[in-house]
Amino acid sequence: MYKKKPFFIVFEGVEGCGKSYQSQKLYNNLKKLKIKSILTREPGGTDNAEVIRNLILKDYFLKNKKKAFHRYTDTFLYLAARNEHVQDKIIPALKSKMVVICDRFIDSTYAYQVHGKKVNKVLIDKIHNVIIGKYKPNLTIVLKVTTRSSRQRIKKRRLKNRYDKFSDSFYKSVQKSFLRRAKGQKNYVIFESSKNTPKLEKDILNLVLKRLR
Repeated sequence: MYKKKPFFIVFEGVEGCGKSYQSQKLYNNLKKLKIKSILTREPGGTDNAEVIRNLILKDYFLKNKKKAFHRYTDTFLYLAARNEHVQDKIIPALKSKMVVICDRFIDSTYAYQVHGKKVNKVLIDKIHNVIIGKYKPNLTIVLKVTTRSSRQRIKKRRLKNRYDKFSDSFYKSVQKSFLRRAKGQKNYVIFESSKNTPKLEKDILNLVLKRLR
């Protein structure tokens, strides 16, 4: 028997790790069990946040780099989208005692912007304290993937975005950041996801159901 309670799950990892695939699988499996859930993503998740997402994505395809957003402008846009998402979708769902499954959240900001682009961490911490407050993830699932598997998956994508164009060394560095943040944290679980097997899907579902009991 699963209690009807608010539960916030986040999938994190580099591009091609399978987080979007596994978050969708988990959502489908919870629906089959009649566990009230929503599936959402970042950046985006609400109409206003999706507008900001499109602005960010377009910026990274500008040929003239002098016109591209400064790294702090870029970061603040992500945080603005997050605020819209948290206020208009995540908090209402949690207050309704739903399971929220989110494809990316705050760890992506620390991995890509703080670690990758050297944005000031203290500043990001302070902003998160304001826009997120007590609504932190109950469980963060970090998917670890080999560079080869990641690249093979990215190549198969019909629609590519800004993240698909970074170098292998950048992805490796970002993945190390995700793993460091997860290490020793009770609300973080790391899965090897180089192969999206039925066993991985089952292991993730069993982990979530155990936490929901």
